[in-house]
Amino acid sequence: MKVYGIKNCNTVKKALDWLRENNIEYDFHDFKKQGITEPKLEEWTSKLGWEPLVNKRGTTWKQLEPERQTTVSSKTEAFKLMQEKTSVIKRPVIETERGILLGFDEAAYKELFEIA
Repeated sequence: MKVYGIKNCNTVKKALDWLRENNIEYDFHDFKKQGITEPKLEEWTSKLGWEPLVNKRGTTWKQLEPERQTTVSSKTEAFKLMQEKTSVIKRPVIETERGILLGFDEAAYKELFEIA
């Protein structure tokens, strides 16, 4: 299982704490240090679509100029933005054999990891 995110993100911290508390092992991929590849974005997009990957409620999105925000209306432009400013990607992205989770939702985590 792999968790993608940014170490100092509060949502990522919540997710990692939850995984540790439930003794679930994971590998961590830090967007800030390791970036994100287009093939990985393609893989996630094939399962989730590109729109959910762009966090339009976060600080990074809100700090973009309105002109730049309006250009993000296609997968190509979204990928360009996500690779340029990885902090605009909704996090964490958790890849498991059973599927992908986006963000932190304890109920969804319990369901995916079959925890009562």
